[in-house]
Amino acid sequence: MKKYLLSIALLVAGVIGAKAQVSVGAKAGITFSKINADNLDESSITGYQVGGFARFGSDWFLQPELYLGSSGGKFKSDDNTYSGKVRFTTLNIPVLVGKSFGQEDLNFHLAAGPIYSAILSDSRSFGDNVNEAFRNYKSSTLGFQAGGGVDVGNITVDLRYEGGLSKVSNYFDQRQSLWALSVGFKFF
Repeated sequence: MKKYLLSIALLVAGVIGAKAQVSVGAKAGITFSKINADNLDESSITGYQVGGFARFGSDWFLQPELYLGSSGGKFKSDDNTYSGKVRFTTLNIPVLVGKSFGQEDLNFHLAAGPIYSAILSDSRSFGDNVNEAFRNYKSSTLGFQAGGGVDVGNITVDLRYEGGLSKVSNYFDQRQSLWALSVGFKFF
Protein backbone atom coordinates (compact mmCIF):
# COMPACT_ATOMS: atom_id res chain seq x y z
CA MET A 1 0.00 0.00 0.00
CA LYS A 2 2.83 2.41 0.87
CA LYS A 3 4.49 1.72 -2.49
CA TYR A 4 1.25 2.61 -4.32
CA LEU A 5 0.87 5.86 -2.41
CA LEU A 6 4.50 6.80 -3.09
CA SER A 7 4.08 5.97 -6.79
CA ILE A 8 0.98 8.13 -7.05
CA ALA A 9 2.71 10.98 -5.23
CA LEU A 10 5.73 10.79 -7.57
CA LEU A 11 3.49 10.70 -10.64
CA VAL A 12 1.55 13.77 -9.50
CA ALA A 13 4.83 15.53 -8.66
CA GLY A 14 6.13 14.82 -12.16
CA VAL A 15 3.00 16.21 -13.80
CA ILE A 16 3.05 19.30 -11.62
CA GLY A 17 6.81 19.66 -12.10
CA ALA A 18 6.30 21.01 -15.61
CA LYS A 19 5.21 24.29 -14.00
CA ALA A 20 7.07 23.85 -10.74
CA GLN A 21 6.48 26.54 -8.21
CA VAL A 22 7.67 25.53 -4.76
CA SER A 23 6.58 26.92 -1.39
CA VAL A 24 7.93 25.77 1.97
CA GLY A 25 6.43 26.79 5.28
CA ALA A 26 5.56 26.12 8.88
CA LYS A 27 2.09 25.58 10.36
CA ALA A 28 0.39 25.24 13.71
CA GLY A 29 -3.17 24.64 14.71
CA ILE A 30 -5.84 23.23 16.93
CA THR A 31 -7.61 19.87 16.56
CA PHE A 32 -10.89 18.47 17.85
CA SER A 33 -10.73 14.67 17.80
CA LYS A 34 -12.68 11.66 18.96
CA ILE A 35 -12.47 7.91 18.74
CA ASN A 36 -15.56 6.45 17.11
CA ALA A 37 -16.48 3.08 18.61
CA ASP A 38 -19.38 0.65 18.42
CA ASN A 39 -21.80 0.65 21.38
CA LEU A 40 -20.16 3.60 23.15
CA ASP A 41 -20.92 7.29 23.59
CA GLU A 42 -17.96 9.33 22.36
CA SER A 43 -16.95 12.92 22.90
CA SER A 44 -14.09 14.95 21.51
CA ILE A 45 -10.94 16.36 23.07
CA THR A 46 -8.91 19.37 22.01
CA GLY A 47 -5.36 18.90 20.73
CA TYR A 48 -2.67 20.61 18.70
CA GLN A 49 -0.53 20.22 15.59
CA VAL A 50 2.76 21.88 14.69
CA GLY A 51 5.10 21.21 11.79
CA GLY A 52 6.00 22.05 8.23
CA PHE A 53 4.83 21.65 4.66
CA ALA A 54 6.02 21.99 1.07
CA ARG A 55 3.74 22.88 -1.82
CA PHE A 56 4.76 21.95 -5.37
CA GLY A 57 2.78 23.67 -8.11
CA SER A 58 0.36 26.57 -8.18
CA ASP A 59 -2.92 25.83 -9.99
CA TRP A 60 -2.84 22.08 -9.22
CA PHE A 61 -0.45 21.25 -6.39
CA LEU A 62 1.06 18.44 -4.35
CA GLN A 63 1.50 19.23 -0.65
CA PRO A 64 3.40 16.79 1.59
CA GLU A 65 3.47 17.71 5.29
CA LEU A 66 5.18 16.54 8.45
CA TYR A 67 3.85 17.56 11.85
CA LEU A 68 3.61 16.56 15.47
CA GLY A 69 0.10 16.42 16.87
CA SER A 70 -2.11 15.32 19.71
CA SER A 71 -5.46 13.60 19.36
CA GLY A 72 -7.66 11.03 21.06
CA GLY A 73 -11.08 10.96 22.62
CA LYS A 74 -13.36 10.34 25.58
CA PHE A 75 -15.87 7.53 25.84
CA LYS A 76 -18.41 6.03 28.17
CA SER A 77 -20.75 3.08 28.02
CA ASP A 78 -24.42 3.60 27.31
CA ASP A 79 -25.29 2.60 30.88
CA ASN A 80 -22.44 4.69 32.45
CA THR A 81 -20.75 1.63 33.97
CA TYR A 82 -17.36 2.59 32.55
CA SER A 83 -15.62 5.55 30.97
CA GLY A 84 -12.21 6.65 29.83
CA LYS A 85 -10.04 9.13 28.00
CA VAL A 86 -7.13 8.49 25.64
CA ARG A 87 -4.69 11.08 24.26
CA PHE A 88 -2.14 10.20 21.57
CA THR A 89 0.99 12.10 20.55
CA THR A 90 1.48 11.40 16.86
CA LEU A 91 3.89 12.08 14.03
CA ASN A 92 1.67 12.74 10.99
CA ILE A 93 2.60 12.57 7.30
CA PRO A 94 -0.21 13.64 4.94
CA VAL A 95 0.33 13.85 1.18
CA LEU A 96 -2.35 16.07 -0.33
CA VAL A 97 -3.30 16.87 -3.90
CA GLY A 98 -5.08 20.17 -4.33
CA LYS A 99 -6.51 22.80 -6.63
CA SER A 100 -6.20 26.58 -6.17
CA PHE A 101 -8.75 29.17 -7.29
CA GLY A 102 -7.90 32.87 -7.56
CA GLN A 103 -4.83 35.06 -7.79
CA GLU A 104 -1.35 34.29 -6.47
CA ASP A 105 -1.64 36.62 -3.45
CA LEU A 106 -5.26 35.76 -2.65
CA ASN A 107 -6.62 32.32 -3.47
CA PHE A 108 -8.81 29.59 -2.13
CA HIS A 109 -7.82 25.96 -2.31
CA LEU A 110 -9.28 22.48 -1.89
CA ALA A 111 -7.07 19.49 -1.04
CA ALA A 112 -7.39 15.83 -0.16
CA GLY A 113 -5.15 12.81 0.27
CA PRO A 114 -3.90 10.03 2.51
CA ILE A 115 -2.27 10.44 5.91
CA TYR A 116 0.02 8.12 7.84
CA SER A 117 0.12 8.63 11.63
CA ALA A 118 2.72 7.04 13.88
CA ILE A 119 1.63 6.99 17.51
CA LEU A 120 4.66 8.11 19.53
CA SER A 121 3.03 7.92 22.95
CA ASP A 122 -0.35 7.78 24.64
CA SER A 123 -1.81 8.72 27.97
CA ARG A 124 -4.82 6.85 29.24
CA SER A 125 -7.26 7.53 32.00
CA PHE A 126 -9.79 4.75 32.58
CA GLY A 127 -12.41 3.97 35.17
CA ASP A 128 -12.05 0.81 37.26
CA ASN A 129 -14.44 -1.25 35.15
CA VAL A 130 -12.62 -0.85 31.82
CA ASN A 131 -11.26 -4.10 30.42
CA GLU A 132 -8.20 -4.85 28.28
CA ALA A 133 -10.06 -3.92 25.09
CA PHE A 134 -9.18 -0.26 25.71
CA ARG A 135 -5.57 -0.90 26.63
CA ASN A 136 -4.40 -2.32 23.28
CA TYR A 137 -3.86 0.48 20.77
CA LYS A 138 -1.92 0.14 17.52
CA SER A 139 1.36 1.93 16.90
CA SER A 140 0.25 3.54 13.60
CA THR A 141 -2.82 4.22 11.48
CA LEU A 142 -3.77 5.19 7.94
CA GLY A 143 -6.42 7.75 7.18
CA PHE A 144 -7.51 10.46 4.78
CA GLN A 145 -7.77 14.23 4.95
CA ALA A 146 -10.02 16.54 2.96
CA GLY A 147 -10.63 20.23 3.33
CA GLY A 148 -10.03 23.70 2.08
CA GLY A 149 -8.43 26.97 2.91
CA VAL A 150 -7.34 30.39 1.85
CA ASP A 151 -3.90 31.87 1.07
CA VAL A 152 -3.39 35.58 1.67
CA GLY A 153 0.14 36.50 0.66
CA ASN A 154 2.44 34.24 2.68
CA ILE A 155 -0.27 33.31 5.22
CA THR A 156 -2.29 30.13 4.70
CA VAL A 157 -5.32 29.02 6.74
CA ASP A 158 -6.76 25.51 6.44
CA LEU A 159 -9.79 23.65 7.79
CA ARG A 160 -9.69 19.87 7.30
CA TYR A 161 -11.51 16.71 8.25
CA GLU A 162 -9.50 13.57 8.95
CA GLY A 163 -11.04 10.13 8.97
CA GLY A 164 -9.55 6.80 9.92
CA LEU A 165 -9.17 4.16 7.21
CA SER A 166 -7.56 1.74 9.65
CA LYS A 167 -8.62 1.01 13.20
CA VAL A 168 -6.69 2.45 16.12
CA SER A 169 -7.80 -0.65 18.06
CA ASN A 170 -9.54 -3.82 16.90
CA TYR A 171 -11.90 -3.83 19.87
CA PHE A 172 -15.26 -2.06 19.44
CA ASP A 173 -14.21 -1.08 15.89
CA GLN A 174 -12.37 2.02 17.19
CA ARG A 175 -11.46 4.55 14.49
CA GLN A 176 -10.23 8.05 15.06
CA SER A 177 -11.64 11.17 13.38
CA LEU A 178 -10.80 14.85 13.82
CA TRP A 179 -11.28 18.38 12.60
CA ALA A 180 -8.17 20.56 12.30
CA LEU A 181 -7.88 24.32 11.95
CA SER A 182 -4.36 25.53 11.18
CA VAL A 183 -2.48 28.69 10.27
CA GLY A 184 0.76 28.57 8.30
CA PHE A 185 3.43 30.86 6.97
CA LYS A 186 5.12 30.27 3.61
CA PHE A 187 8.82 31.20 3.85
CA PHE A 188 9.18 31.22 0.07
